[in-house]
Amino acid sequence: MAARRLWSWRKAAELRVGARGLTGKHDYDLLVIGGGSGGLACSKEAAQYDKKVAVLDYVEPSPKGTRWGLGGTCVNVGCIPKKLMHHGALLGNAIKDAKNYGWDISLPVHHDWSVMANAIQDHVKSLNWGHFVQLQDKKVKYLNFKGVFVDQHTIQGESRKGEKTRLTAENIVLAAGGRPRYPVDIPGAELGISSDDLFWLQESPGKTLVIGASYVALECAGFLTGIGLDTSLMVRSIPLRGFDQQMAHLVTDYMMSYGTRIFWKCTPVKIEKLNSGKLQVVWKNLESNVEERESFDTVMWAIGIILHGHSSLMDS
Repeated sequence: MAARRLWSWRKAAELRVGARGLTGKHDYDLLVIGGGSGGLACSKEAAQYDKKVAVLDYVEPSPKGTRWGLGGTCVNVGCIPKKLMHHGALLGNAIKDAKNYGWDISLPVHHDWSVMANAIQDHVKSLNWGHFVQLQDKKVKYLNFKGVFVDQHTIQGESRKGEKTRLTAENIVLAAGGRPRYPVDIPGAELGISSDDLFWLQESPGKTLVIGASYVALECAGFLTGIGLDTSLMVRSIPLRGFDQQMAHLVTDYMMSYGTRIFWKCTPVKIEKLNSGKLQVVWKNLESNVEERESFDTVMWAIGIILHGHSSLMDS
């Protein structure tokens, strides 16, 4: 469907090449709201047809205050840092096996989160800069503004300092993506973090409880276990809803065999911060109807996303 829409846009753009007079009353031919994969691809493609294009990209800080640069979720708080952290975990496992292959390595080995995090964050920042340079090369205007619709051809952009600018365009594309969802009915939910924060932590999250059973939850719990952290996963119903359940349970079986604890059929009741700084999580076992509790250094929510103002649940 996305490919079909892009093809249609291309054909329409070809018909309008040279017809700048039709859209000359506006600041831009195309205004894209969102500087992630979709928004960047759309803007650069349009610029190839001699269209005047601008991209508005603004990262609303997470509830914990985490910010990042141009490139969207995949570059900053998704695919790229997640795969690099997985690679870090796999390297640790390889080192443990290396002795059996003749490598003289002293065991046990120790993982330094801050070294890994700084290296990954530096790489991500280089990708941010690379995307900015690509926009410049394509003559796409980059604006670090938060965009709000005034009418169908007008956007009010607001900078981080609160300065407001009105922009008009013949066409406006929404490519704002989504953000992790926090529960609204669990006391202390704000004490937890999300994947928006995990990849930008400067210090190790320590003993971690990941709440949720989406692929984001399983991936994060997997690499946290892989680098040697005490990691637990809380699953309300089934893992990887929408996936083949035989395969989904092969994944969770594998995770448990490598040390990830999984609390099945459990749902959080509340989170409290202890004097020690740890987070005490109280949850209810839905099968036994008994409340249980345990303390953790970090609680991470991975229960779905909010996309364009509505919820898209991925199971908790």
